[in-house]
Amino acid sequence: MSGVGHVLPEQVEDNETLCRNLDVTPEWIVEKTGIEQRYIAGPDDTASGFATVAAQRALAMAGVPADEVDLIIVCTFSGDYIYPPVSAKVQRDLVAPNAQIFDVQANCTGFVTGLTLASDRMRVDPTVRNAVVIGVEFLSRYIDRTDVNTAIYLSDGAGAAVLSRAADPDDGIMASAFHTDSSNFEAVRMRGGGSSFPLQGRAFDPAVDLMEMNGIATWKQAITHLPKVVRRACEKSGVELESVDFLLFHQANLRLIEYIVQKMRFDLSKTYTNVARVGNTGSASLAIAMSEAVEKGLLKNGDTVVLAAVGAGFNFGASVWRWQLPVPAVV
Repeated sequence: MSGVGHVLPEQVEDNETLCRNLDVTPEWIVEKTGIEQRYIAGPDDTASGFATVAAQRALAMAGVPADEVDLIIVCTFSGDYIYPPVSAKVQRDLVAPNAQIFDVQANCTGFVTGLTLASDRMRVDPTVRNAVVIGVEFLSRYIDRTDVNTAIYLSDGAGAAVLSRAADPDDGIMASAFHTDSSNFEAVRMRGGGSSFPLQGRAFDPAVDLMEMNGIATWKQAITHLPKVVRRACEKSGVELESVDFLLFHQANLRLIEYIVQKMRFDLSKTYTNVARVGNTGSASLAIAMSEAVEKGLLKNGDTVVLAAVGAGFNFGASVWRWQLPVPAVV
């Protein structure tokens, strides 16, 4: 990695404000999730606009001009349109005419997936020198703010990373591992607008057109499979789990992260969380957390770093990195 960056909306919604529409207390939300506030995009904000800003900040850190970007991957499930892809608009707004583009829809596992795809692309095509991977979500536009199962968690924002060819081939990504358990496919979903639930011939229906989430099913899936996929990624990398220096997780729920870290016998000092302040920003959450961790100087060159996420489906992903960021940790 040669640069990271992120952006959050101006509007913050705290638990006290949210609870005016819910039959729970602010204290209950903190007890169950650790979340104290979340970010809400303004009416004129766009996912592509936020993705572009995050990419610009990451490119500035990397010292890479936009016309030297060869690949742009945007990870999202709340883009501007169903199509064309957000990445096309980002390419235009960055003025990156030489970049191949595509979007990745892997829900909250998107950023881990996107980083792996970019790394694989660079391995097979020597002409890809610099890749930008962006996670962006505007989830506040797809939730019922009176639904305690979604409103207490979901937030908006964008994060990005620039991958550049390293002088030392041992630096950067070492291996990734993925796993899918589709037995609970319907547990986290948004059906409206899909070809099975088209918009024609019907009125808006919150039960179909907004996000639904079964938190208990998500918890059970995550605590079962996320540690396994981290271990598999480490095994593929030839890295002992105990030798991992730092872990960064999709910021779904603070209590979930705490449980998994302790289940894997790591100290909480070996991870960084921002979910209490930022909320769950879906595909963007890991990218934003990584950018903030760099700002705080938590990731040291030479460290073995694991990135891991769980997403709807249920989909799990983890990648192991030999961390090397050849610039000062300033965004």
